Amino acid sequence: MNKKITMAALIVGATSSMAMAQSDPLRFDPENFTRQTLFMPDGEEVTYKAYEGLQYVKNVEDSTYQTLNIYVPEHLADIPRVPILMRTYVGGYMASTAKSPSPSDATGRALKEGYVVCIPGSRGSNSTIECDGKTIYTGTAPNGLLDLKAAVRYLRYNDSLIPGESELIFTDGTSAGGAISSLLGATGNAPEYEPYLKRMGAADARDDVFAAICYCPITDLNHADMEYEWLYGCTNTGVRHLNEQQIVISEELSAQCPDYINSLGLKDKAGNLITADNYKEFLKTFLIQSAHRALQEGCEIPDTIGFKFYQDKSGPMGGPGNGPRRGMGLRTDDGRGAPSFGPGNAPRFNKTSDYVTALDLDKYLSFVASVTPLKTPPAFDQMGVLIPTPSPENKVFGNKAGEAANFTEFSLRHRLNDASAKLDKDMVKRVYLMNPMNFIDNGKSTVAQNWFIRHGAKDRDTSFLVPINLAVKLENTGKNVDFFLPWNRPHSGDYNLDDLFNWIVRTLK
Repeated sequence: MNKKITMAALIVGATSSMAMAQSDPLRFDPENFTRQTLFMPDGEEVTYKAYEGLQYVKNVEDSTYQTLNIYVPEHLADIPRVPILMRTYVGGYMASTAKSPSPSDATGRALKEGYVVCIPGSRGSNSTIECDGKTIYTGTAPNGLLDLKAAVRYLRYNDSLIPGESELIFTDGTSAGGAISSLLGATGNAPEYEPYLKRMGAADARDDVFAAICYCPITDLNHADMEYEWLYGCTNTGVRHLNEQQIVISEELSAQCPDYINSLGLKDKAGNLITADNYKEFLKTFLIQSAHRALQEGCEIPDTIGFKFYQDKSGPMGGPGNGPRRGMGLRTDDGRGAPSFGPGNAPRFNKTSDYVTALDLDKYLSFVASVTPLKTPPAFDQMGVLIPTPSPENKVFGNKAGEAANFTEFSLRHRLNDASAKLDKDMVKRVYLMNPMNFIDNGKSTVAQNWFIRHGAKDRDTSFLVPINLAVKLENTGKNVDFFLPWNRPHSGDYNLDDLFNWIVRTLK
């Protein structure tokens, strides 16, 4: 919808909206703003209207977090339909307040580009309220996701009043926030969430989105432990230095993973079935593409971390040798301490003319583990298996009293020392609602058509399988997916903003 309206219509609309706001707490008031300025790293000043502290559900449980902010640049992009970037700052599945735009991440860049920005708060594992002298934990799963779905509904409900196009919502998040962004993209209008949203008093509107931006998404939690051990088990007696008990747990988890991989029915771009037998070869193609692009952009890669290089004397490397390889051109950096390699539309690797020809995956994974120590098994559902300490994920699947909980039967059985123990029905449902893989092809949800997924090539916070499975399953169902493992990138997000915003422009076209 093109929102070009006359000044008279603005005056009438503003008067009408103010009257409606008095009777409808979810009605946006376009006249209730402050004017603010953001100073960008290049010295440019971006002036915008700030609408802050907006209530996005009628039945607010936790007023500290259940609000959102909307920022509208003074000069909207000169395009027919202006997108809305909805950025969540969720991390570790903890609560996040509605924040202000930052010049160093996608929110500031979006305002500079003339896009509307929405930054919602949401409850999480650490959000609490006091009720009758008791501390109540308000952000147990799936409440944080529900808050952000309600925020999407708020934008759609007020589409005629908020500048920007609610049909063009781009969600953005990193780590657990990347997981939430993937859930927003995969679970649009899914009926499973409707009873919760009605109880919250969410707006009567759709909650599907146009695109999901997911940096290093910590998702697929009920399979993430087995995926981690299946991939990194090769390092157990080497750089990882696991003890005998940890190795036993690692091997038990790893043994469960092949059946899960095979159950996904994933296919590569040529239509070949991806199974546990060929998955690691499939993974290597993404890492080789990442290293190849790094060389193209001038990065030096040592030959001690598993890569083999083109050695024809007449080839681009200038002859054989065992030393590090340096690509042609200048090394680039995005100001965050790591090369900004990408994007996902890199040329297809050609082993006859390009630099990288093969990869020793075990050696490369040992390199990753040497840069940042790996998590001990289980990586996510760790509580009570070998240590009593709960992980952030154990906490978000806990209860209102703040008691953490196991969310996989593997860990529950080890903690209780009961091989027959099962998760209760409520936990099974909550775990299901927090995994986007369950909704991509279930035929009931409106899945975003456009996806931008990034996971650093040395990010060990979850297994490489997690983002790859997400990206491939989406591609297999006909979605437009821009996926890449940026070289030398640790666990982080909103990097290489040129890459991201060029993709946004292409997607809008």
